[in-house]
Amino acid sequence: MASSSSRGGGGGDGDDDNELYLVGFVVANIVGMRYYQGKITGREPVGFVREPLNTYDGNAIAVYNRRNDKVGHIAATVAAVLAPLIDSHLVAAVQGIVPKASSKAPHRLPCQVHLFARRTAFPAVAAAIDAGGLDLIHADHPEFALSESAAVMERTKRKPNRDVDKLFSLVGKGGKSQIEPMEAPGDVVTSELFDHQKEALGWLVHREESNDMPPFWEESKEGGFENVLTNQTVKERPPPLKGGIFADDMGLGKTLTLLSLIGRSKARNGDAKKANGAKRRKVKVAGEAPRPTLVVCPPSVFSAWVTQLEEQLKPGSLKVYLYHGERTKDKKELLKYDLVLSTYTTLGAEFEQEDSPVKEIDWFRVILDEAHVIKNSAAQQTKAVIALNTERRWVVTGTPIQNSSFDLYPLMAFLRFQPFAIKSYWQSLIQRPLEKGDKTGLSRLQNLLAAISLRRTKDMETGSKSMVNLPSKTVMACYIDLSAEEREYYDQMELEGKNKMQEFGDRDSILRNYSTVLYFILRLRQLCNDVALCPLDMKSWLPADSLGDVAKNPELLKKLASLVDDGDDFDCPICLSPPTKTVITSCTHIYCQTCILKILKSSSSRCPICRRSLSKEDLFLAPEVKNPDEDGSGNPESDRPLSSKVQTLLKLLKTSQDKDPLSKSVVFSQFRKMLLLLEKPLKAAGFKILRLDGSMTAKKRLAVIQQFAHVGPDAPTVLLASLKAAGAGVNLTAASTVYLFDPWWNPGVEEQAMDRVHRIGQKKDVKVIRLIVKGSIEERILSLQERKKSLIANAFGKKKGGKDDKEMRIEELRMMMGLQ
Repeated sequence: MASSSSRGGGGGDGDDDNELYLVGFVVANIVGMRYYQGKITGREPVGFVREPLNTYDGNAIAVYNRRNDKVGHIAATVAAVLAPLIDSHLVAAVQGIVPKASSKAPHRLPCQVHLFARRTAFPAVAAAIDAGGLDLIHADHPEFALSESAAVMERTKRKPNRDVDKLFSLVGKGGKSQIEPMEAPGDVVTSELFDHQKEALGWLVHREESNDMPPFWEESKEGGFENVLTNQTVKERPPPLKGGIFADDMGLGKTLTLLSLIGRSKARNGDAKKANGAKRRKVKVAGEAPRPTLVVCPPSVFSAWVTQLEEQLKPGSLKVYLYHGERTKDKKELLKYDLVLSTYTTLGAEFEQEDSPVKEIDWFRVILDEAHVIKNSAAQQTKAVIALNTERRWVVTGTPIQNSSFDLYPLMAFLRFQPFAIKSYWQSLIQRPLEKGDKTGLSRLQNLLAAISLRRTKDMETGSKSMVNLPSKTVMACYIDLSAEEREYYDQMELEGKNKMQEFGDRDSILRNYSTVLYFILRLRQLCNDVALCPLDMKSWLPADSLGDVAKNPELLKKLASLVDDGDDFDCPICLSPPTKTVITSCTHIYCQTCILKILKSSSSRCPICRRSLSKEDLFLAPEVKNPDEDGSGNPESDRPLSSKVQTLLKLLKTSQDKDPLSKSVVFSQFRKMLLLLEKPLKAAGFKILRLDGSMTAKKRLAVIQQFAHVGPDAPTVLLASLKAAGAGVNLTAASTVYLFDPWWNPGVEEQAMDRVHRIGQKKDVKVIRLIVKGSIEERILSLQERKKSLIANAFGKKKGGKDDKEMRIEELRMMMGLQ
């Protein structure tokens, strides 16, 4: 758990300074166990967390068991040696294992602490451990083979029958084909399920009701049970893993399948009441007092769940409570319901509140919808859902991987899938081999997901027919030539950007000036759409000194804030998610508040991008950028000539309307100002339009979606939408044409846009048109998308591994500026 922010590198063995290798291990006592509730009952992997702010010992290293309960601390004498190595990042990752629990000294337990570092750091690590009086058991040490770590066993191969990759290859074989499809409970769900939904319901029920041991566990010949991957032994049979990853493609009707699962539990509980009520009046029976299912989803999906509940269920069949906005604090009140619907935002806000009833309830089942939003393991909302009490845990997402395979780690932590819920084990067994390009890492990930997930895509075939009988979807690119004036502006901006990049030179200098590079990339993308989006006086925007301090330049602070606001897909460089509570550092870098504060709590206290020393005084909350709810008619430049891209869109829309006057289209752009600019020319051309963007309340968004679904001569025909408002979970099947006005970095986000229209309920063939400016950054973004499309294929298919995040980031920046 104690690890650096770098997660290894790419390249061959031994020649990459960023790759992590096992230095060896030291034996340390876990002490202070009497003060904590966490227990270790046998051989068990453990995680470590540095506690530099511990009031008793600044070198403190806390120990957590496989259930993420705090057990104690590493003995102070050992922590005094290891803490400086961890804080300085000489030791980049630490993982531990307790060989066996001891009854002789119940408050003190020996633990093997395995240290990982870059090869160049080996001499310094070894010297520090020797100077601290500790014995480093390395590969040439006679006791090295006594290690209980899976990473060491893999390297020494001391037990041929315990080959780690062979163990992975045996996981999850032959299970799904034997599971019978299942009908929806007719007394709860009104809709008939498609065949693929019946198959999914059968799989979900099987996962919940099977008593199979979790993957990698087997009965020990000596008695008890053993995890063959970690060598952990326990006396009692480990409980089954009741849940998994439901990763069907977007638009295949996962919500209805989940409602059928919830409804089936309600129906069975009702049957149990009738069967047992007469005989066991005084004894509490399973099913007599059913606990509710908690569904957690993003705010944008909340209204979609409400709509599904209204349309797909028999009135009164499920008691539903919306735990959002004004809500009860009474635990007993929530226990009266079959289904409680809430949002990640709500649970994150309540995580540190003592009176939150959500934290106190032992839920029957917890479902995380659009679960990829918890890919930042440091975020409050991620911590909140991982801490929930329930046996049945479901992760639901059509895009389980968006940026890297590390996105899967928080999902494993939520599922409590051991040992992968412990970060150090995920890194050593899956993440590092993957990043190194090692094929074993990929095969392990594929086998692991095969054991706990269900993934079907729209184009999959079952027997001789396709998965679901949807109309066809055609994706095409419409290439656009800029006018002479637009091309002059564009080329000028691109030349300035290239000159800046070359002026910065090496990798570290580019990272120090990250915000400046992002500025050029953003402006180039805006110039492809419309000159009106981009302030053309570039030099007045850029700081005179590229290392300008925002503390001394409030105007620069405002402009950096507008940079984030202008681009819907801007990501925090630490968690690779859109920033929440955006913070701008004095060195002009942009992060989530929680991400950068976590970095500052470590002893290094440096900006992760430029390595400049930072304190809390160097952090500035981004000034709020006001977004008036206006239309393009109020824009002072609204009488200027239409941009080439807008003219092309109008021609395409007119052609479509001429063929079918009642046909509807959705135009997606990530720039809210672009949606506003489109309103006037579209209205002038006779189109009836609606707008859906992130500045609207959930209630207003739902009203717009319902209005867009109306059919008739006076009904709206074009919806101008941002993915912040019309992303996951929104149903726009009233339309049959999608225009992607500007390309996104992440192809998964574009897929979400398309699948708002191409999903169950669509009756017409769907046409998706990407508007791409020739000879521009937009063509390069398409190339970048092709790389990123391999991410999900990596997990569920057979593709190559990847590179270190930071190296990829630099390569992508150069590529975007046309320097590669």
